[in-house]
Amino acid sequence: MSILIYAESAEGKFKKVAFELASYAKAVAQTMGTTVTAVTVNAGNVSELSKYGVDKVLKINNDKLAGFTAKAYADAIKQAAQKENVKLVLLSSTTDSLYLAPLVAVGLEAGFASNVVGLPLSTSPFQVKRTAFSNKAFNITEISTDVKVLSLGKNSYGVFENASSLTEEDFAPSISDADFGVKVQSVEKSSGKVTIADADIVVSAGRGMKGPENWGIIEEMATVLGAATACSKPVSDLDWRPHGEHVGQTGKPVASNLYIAIGISGAIQHIAGINSSKVKLVINSDPEAPFFKVADYGVVGDLFEIVPKLTEKLKAFKAQNA
Repeated sequence: MSILIYAESAEGKFKKVAFELASYAKAVAQTMGTTVTAVTVNAGNVSELSKYGVDKVLKINNDKLAGFTAKAYADAIKQAAQKENVKLVLLSSTTDSLYLAPLVAVGLEAGFASNVVGLPLSTSPFQVKRTAFSNKAFNITEISTDVKVLSLGKNSYGVFENASSLTEEDFAPSISDADFGVKVQSVEKSSGKVTIADADIVVSAGRGMKGPENWGIIEEMATVLGAATACSKPVSDLDWRPHGEHVGQTGKPVASNLYIAIGISGAIQHIAGINSSKVKLVINSDPEAPFFKVADYGVVGDLFEIVPKLTEKLKAFKAQNA
């Protein structure tokens, strides 16, 4: 009996969340005295997973699963869990896994806990810590079912190397046409930029920028930091920036290591969506801006003076430490 994780990949390469999930699973497995098994779908070289404690990989290679279909993927993960007789299944909190986790739980008649942010507090009874109320509080959830499914919150545990010897096994689940009631026609992906979901640093700006023509200073800072660019809802509504950059409770959630908010006042919905970020830096000319109440660091002043100067300092720092 091992712990099963779904190791997500894109275009054959594992996402960062796969390594975080493997690291988390290994830590849980060590407390429970068991091993970690990963199920992959159309992934390339799976040996990378051994660096983070995975002992066995069930490799699914199926052209039907080339595009993400939640029901089909959930069925495949369910069958992998049943094959390995696992009692604990772990998924991440990416867009795909947020669809998958409840379906997997229903298929396995398992108890389910989302937004898990730490190792189990206890394994008997099985209790985990989760975020609640838009990340403003925590709750302790106890799962009493025989099989359990957890969804690990983004960037809540970290990536830790813990090498293991890896066994690879081809796995061919029975996928029926009934699993493809919903079909994905196309997927649009940004290229050449760091995505908000994968970014360690996010540079975000709001209406304080005064117009789309001024976004050059934001993009320059993001380039220097290797960061993703984002924006507030009013900015995307005004078509100053693409809607894909809209972050907050009504846009994309952010759980980065550093979130830089420039010219954003800090509406409740925006703060709720980025509150999982570990460090928040706010730059705003209004000292009474609500964002300062939740900021770790705040700078009051004209962003058109501060941002270029900060970018130059960052360039100099990088040059000295290259």
